[in-house]
Amino acid sequence: MLGRRLLGTYSLAFFIFLYLPIVLIVVYFLNANPINMMIWSGGTLDWYRSLFGLSNSLSENALYIESTVQLLDSLRTSLTVALCTTAISAVAGTLTALALARYRFRLLGFYRILLFMPMLTPDIVLGIALLIFFVGAGIPLGKVSIVIGHSTFLISYVFLIVSARLAGMDTRLEEASADLGASPWMTFRRITLPQILPGVIGGALLAFIISMDDLVITYFIAGVDATALPVFIYGMIRRGIKPEINAIATLLLLASLIIAALGLYLRNRKPATSLDDSHG
Repeated sequence: MLGRRLLGTYSLAFFIFLYLPIVLIVVYFLNANPINMMIWSGGTLDWYRSLFGLSNSLSENALYIESTVQLLDSLRTSLTVALCTTAISAVAGTLTALALARYRFRLLGFYRILLFMPMLTPDIVLGIALLIFFVGAGIPLGKVSIVIGHSTFLISYVFLIVSARLAGMDTRLEEASADLGASPWMTFRRITLPQILPGVIGGALLAFIISMDDLVITYFIAGVDATALPVFIYGMIRRGIKPEINAIATLLLLASLIIAALGLYLRNRKPATSLDDSHG
C-alpha cells in the first residue's frame, strides 16, 4: 500500500515538473503586463493581434515590440525549410526502409547502425560538424544548408517509423500479387504503398514538427540571410522574456500537438487486411 502511494506521488510530481512550465506559458500569454510577465495585470488577447500587426494598443507600454515583417519572414523560412525537408526525408527514409526490409546484403547491420547515428548524436555536435562541412565544401549558409542539415537526421526518423510499419506487414500479399503477374511497380503501388502509407505520413509529420522546432542545428547552419522561427524566438529571449514570446510559443505548442496527434493516429492504424483475414 505504501509502495503504491509513493509511486503515485512520484508520478504526480514527475508530471507536474514536466508540464507545469508549459501550462505557465499558456497562462501568461494572456497577461496584459508588457514589462514584467510574472506580474498579472489582467487578461488580453492583444499580444496575438500585435504579432501580426493587427493591434497597436499595447505598443506605447511595451519596451520591445518585434517587427511583424521579421516575424513573418522567419515563419516563411521555417515553413519552406520544413516542407522541403519533409518531402526529402519522407521519400529517402521510405525507400531506405523498403530496401533494408526486402533485401539482404553484407554489412546490413552496420548500415542500420549508421542510420541510427544521426538520432543519437548530440545536436550541438551535429551542428558543428555540418557547419564545418558546409564551410569546407564551399556551400553558402542559408535555406539550402538548413534543408540539407535537417534531412541528414530526419531521414533516420522516417526510416524508423516506416520500418516498424513494414515489420507488421503481411509480405504474402506482395508474393500473391507477383504470382498473379503484376509488375514490381504495380505491386508497390497497389499493395505495398497503401499498407505503409500511414507510417509514411506519420514519419513525414514527425519530420515536419522536428524541422520547425529545431534550434541548435539551425543556429549553426542558418547563416545571416535565413532566420528560422526558433532562431528568431531565441533572439527575442536574449533581450528579455516578453509576452509576444509566450503567444508565439502557445501557437507553436498547439500546432505541434495537432500534428503529433495526427501522426500518432496514422502510425497506429491497423495495416491493410492480410490474406488470413480476407479468407476468413
